[in-house]
Amino acid sequence: MQYVMLIYQGATPLPDSEEWAALPEEEQRRVYADYAALNQIPGVTPGLPMGLPENATTVRVESGKTLTTDGPFVGMKEAVGGWFVLEAEDLDAAIEVAARVPAARLGGAIEIRPAQTYW
Repeated sequence: MQYVMLIYQGATPLPDSEEWAALPEEEQRRVYADYAALNQIPGVTPGLPMGLPENATTVRVESGKTLTTDGPFVGMKEAVGGWFVLEAEDLDAAIEVAARVPAARLGGAIEIRPAQTYW
């Protein structure tokens, strides 16, 4: 079964931030290594790197008019910071992979959704 894994940043420090700089260098290297290791897991298809939430543009259409606003659709702490697709036997296997995502231990969360075909 395919699962879409949404990485919510939460309080996870991002590179080039004060919070990231405050992390010990060993932890910074561990985070990079852990994300690289995720991409080596059989069944993982990495998503494209996403820019920062504050650089997002949200689009809505109301009464036939296109409206845009700066920033993500949800609040900054809930913003999706990344995603990937996982081919796994079941939800338990997907949960094991989600627990390996650094954001899950650094103040964020991973949302797991079964892939669905609507058309």
